Amino acid sequence: MSQDAPQQVLVVDDSAAQRQMLMRQLTRWGYAVTQAASGAEALAIARRTDFDIVLSDWVMPGMSGPDFCRAFRALPDRAYSYFVLLSAKSAKDDIAIGLDSGADDFLTKPVDSTELLSRLHAGERILAMQAELRRRNADLERIHAALHRDLAEARRLQLSLAPEPVVALGPADLVFLLRPSGLLGGDLVGWFPIAEGRILLYAIDVSGHGVAAALMIARLSALLATRSRDQNIAFQNGHPLPVETMVARLNRILLSDQTGDLYLTLLCAELDLATGQLRFVQAGHPHPLLLRTDGSVLPLGEGGLPVGLVPDPGHTALTLRLSPGDRLFIGSDGLIECPDRAQSDLGDDGLARLLSDQAPNRGRALADGVIAALATHAGTTDFPDDISAIVIDWHGPP
Repeated sequence: MSQDAPQQVLVVDDSAAQRQMLMRQLTRWGYAVTQAASGAEALAIARRTDFDIVLSDWVMPGMSGPDFCRAFRALPDRAYSYFVLLSAKSAKDDIAIGLDSGADDFLTKPVDSTELLSRLHAGERILAMQAELRRRNADLERIHAALHRDLAEARRLQLSLAPEPVVALGPADLVFLLRPSGLLGGDLVGWFPIAEGRILLYAIDVSGHGVAAALMIARLSALLATRSRDQNIAFQNGHPLPVETMVARLNRILLSDQTGDLYLTLLCAELDLATGQLRFVQAGHPHPLLLRTDGSVLPLGEGGLPVGLVPDPGHTALTLRLSPGDRLFIGSDGLIECPDRAQSDLGDDGLARLLSDQAPNRGRALADGVIAALATHAGTTDFPDDISAIVIDWHGPP
């Protein structure tokens, strides 16, 4: 018990003699004592004053001790108080009633001073533990708030790695969609020019979630930086590498410097804006879907192994020539693995149906329509996994 801040005790008893006796003992032991002659009076006092310990008689006119205890416990915005019921009753059923009302302890009358002091000391220990728990909880809340602020800032920085949602390149409009499921995501989409009239697009999905996946995304963004060809793994000696060579190079880098067990799926494509020819490598990423003007949907690719999993995954490039009006949809597995209310995944066929239903739409309207249909399928816009996609809306050269 602190000498600087004595414990505040509320004594409740309809007997003035009993109150005075308890007050003398408690004051002699160093407690600060407040008296109340009834439960109603004690409740009114407790509404404006906090107490560490409450000693209450059981049998009182109007409001009994257990009734007062229940009302006392129901007071809002209060620190915990140690509540002791005093009564001549000693039957097990009576004790159970008292404890069920919210009391912490029970003393039979006449109260033995030695036993009372021991119970008070026990109450102080419990109150000290309560105070320590509150302090630790407050510390945890501060840490959690700071962590949340840091993660929110990290999310803002991560989203800044994404390109503009719509990029118009003459014969093609590029649409980029990136929706992390949490504060930090493990998906990345982007593009950059590699030569006159040629661009490279990439869609990446890192295994796992959270900070580890986000750090891998930052690492990949640096490897695919567009400002310096010397640092971009798509170039060697200033010249663009074939897309399959770039993917093999990325695979070696991840296997050599990765200390964890993360890997990634990837769809990397090189597009010739003059001819509509597309060379792409599929490395474990979901099949890209080619949407024709008549609404038919053609899955492309051969699957392939993820990047960073085995030393020689044997990725090869496939070639496709886009026709005017074609739209190529490159989506992450967050789309095909999105469950409905019955926990059934959308699947490849389901995504193809969603895409076919959007056949009249182009560009941004197509991507937005797919997400709206996915939300209808899931019954929510709070998707369980990161959602990312690229739409290549090919108009053809002028």
